[in-house]
Amino acid sequence: MREETEILDLFSGLRRETLHLWIERGWLAPARAGGGYRFREIDVARLRLIFEFSTELAMDDEALDVVLPLLDQLHGLRRELQRLAGAVNAQPEEVRARIMAHLDEG
Repeated sequence: MREETEILDLFSGLRRETLHLWIERGWLAPARAGGGYRFREIDVARLRLIFEFSTELAMDDEALDVVLPLLDQLHGLRRELQRLAGAVNAQPEEVRARIMAHLDEG
């Protein structure tokens, strides 16, 4: 896990106030640690995405309020699709063939 100061050093130009605003908006969910936050690698990856969207693509907060939940939904659907594919692949060949035939009809 990374300390808040490490995060601010990692993202040049990111202000503590901005980071805290993003946390308050629910865009990031780091763990609380004393007077600051601790960030897992998944938090850092999401922060990198938010930082890119806001700096390189100049997305404002209202746009990010729309885009981030849509990305979360997309990732959730991908996880569910992977689970479904795993369940289908675990079935006997006959069942998989019937599923594939049904999909080809649609």
